[in-house]
Amino acid sequence: MMVQQPSEGPTRTVHNERLILLILAAVQFITIVDFMIVMPLGPQLMRALDIGPSSFGLIVSSYTFAAGIAGLIASATVDRFSRRSAFLFLYSGFLLGTLFCGLSMNYLSLVISRVIAGAFGGIVGGISMAIIGDVFPDSRRGRATGAMMTGFAIASVAGVPMGLLIGTNLGWQMSFIALSALGLPVLALAWFALPLLNDHAVGSRPSTLTSLRSTFLHMNHLNAFALIIALTMSGFLVFPYLSVYFVGNVGMTEQQLPLVYIAGGTLTLFASPVVGRYADKYGKLFVFRCIAPISAVMLVIITQLPAGALLLTIATFGSLMVCNVGRMIPAMAMVTGSVLPKNRGAFLSANSSIQHIAGGAASYLGGLIVVQSTDGRLLNFEIVGAMAAGFSILSLWLAGRLRMAEQLAIDALDISLPAAAEASVDAGELLVACVEPDNSGEFETCKV
Repeated sequence: MMVQQPSEGPTRTVHNERLILLILAAVQFITIVDFMIVMPLGPQLMRALDIGPSSFGLIVSSYTFAAGIAGLIASATVDRFSRRSAFLFLYSGFLLGTLFCGLSMNYLSLVISRVIAGAFGGIVGGISMAIIGDVFPDSRRGRATGAMMTGFAIASVAGVPMGLLIGTNLGWQMSFIALSALGLPVLALAWFALPLLNDHAVGSRPSTLTSLRSTFLHMNHLNAFALIIALTMSGFLVFPYLSVYFVGNVGMTEQQLPLVYIAGGTLTLFASPVVGRYADKYGKLFVFRCIAPISAVMLVIITQLPAGALLLTIATFGSLMVCNVGRMIPAMAMVTGSVLPKNRGAFLSANSSIQHIAGGAASYLGGLIVVQSTDGRLLNFEIVGAMAAGFSILSLWLAGRLRMAEQLAIDALDISLPAAAEASVDAGELLVACVEPDNSGEFETCKV
C-alpha cells in the first residue's frame, strides 16, 4: 500500500491516497447520517417509546454531550497513539453504539446507546481530518479535504432520506441496524488499507494533566474557544427549531421543506469559494466583520417571518445560510492558524468538544424559551432570534482578540468547503489546519 519515493529533502512515504479518501468519505457519510437521522425519526420514536418532547430532546442531546466529554479526554490522549490505531478503535466503538441503538427496545437503552455512539463518533471526524493532514502534501491537502467532504453532502442529500424511508417502512430500529451493517465493510477495508501514521507520536509526550493545562490555559486558545462558542451558540439557538417554525408559523407543508434546505445548500456551495478568495485577498478579520453583522440581522428576520410568505422564507433561509458560512470560513481560518503544530491534536480535539457542548447547551436553552401552542405555532421564537443575533455581534469583538501562531496564516480559500460543511451540516465535526516545519526548520502552513 505504500512505497518510498525519492524527493528533495527527507524521504516521503507515498500512500494509496484514493483508497484512503474513499474510506474517510464513507466513514463521514455513515457518522453524519447517524447523527442526523434521529431528528426526522422523532415522531416514530415518541410514539413507539411513549415519550414526550423533552424526553426526545434528551435522545438528541445525549449524543452531543457524550461527544463533548469524549473530546475533552481525547484532547489529552489522542496524539499518544498512531492515527490508524485511534481511527480503528473509535470507528469500531461508534459502529457498536449504532448497532446497540438498533437493538434498543426501550427509552433508557436507546439513550445509553446514543451516549456510546456519540462518545466514539464525535471524535472520528477529527481523526479523519488528522489523517488527511498526515498523508497529503500541502499542494493537494485542500483538494483532498474537499473530496472527503463529499461524505457530508451525500449524507444530507441522500443518506438521511434513505434512512428515514427504511425507518418508516421497516421500523426505526432498522435505520440504525442498516447503518451499522453498511459500516462493517468500511471497517474491514480500513483495517487493511490505512497506514500506521505514527510520526507525531515519536518521542516523549507530556503528561495528561500537562497536556490539558497547556491546551486550556493558553490565552490564545481561550480566545479561539470563546469565538467558537459564540458562533456555535448563535447557530444552534435557532437552527434546530426552524423546520417546526416553517410548518407551524409560516404555513409550509412538510413536503415543501426540502426546497428550503436545497436552496440553502446550493447557495452555500457557490458562495463558499467566493468568500474564501475574498478573505485571503482582503483579510480574514475584515471579511468576518463585514459578514457577521449581516448574519445577526438575518437571524432576527428569520424568526419573525409572516405567515404564508413561502418565497420570502426560502430567500431568507438561503441568505442566512450564506451569511453563516460566510462568517465561519474566515473564523475557522483564523482559529486554525492560531495553534502551534505540537498542540494540533490536543487543541482540535478540545475544539470539537467545546463545539459539541456549546451546540447542545444552545439547543437546550432554545427549547426552554420556545413554547409550542396547541395549534403547532412556536411562541417566543423572536426572543431566541435576538439572543442568537447577540452572540453573532459578540463574535465581532472575540475575533479581534485572536493572534496567529508564529505569525503564520491559513488560506481561507483552502478551507472554504470544509468550513461550509461545518457551518451548514454538522458544527461538531473538526476542521484541521496545521503549521509544520520545513527542511530548514522554518515553518510553513498546511491546510485541511
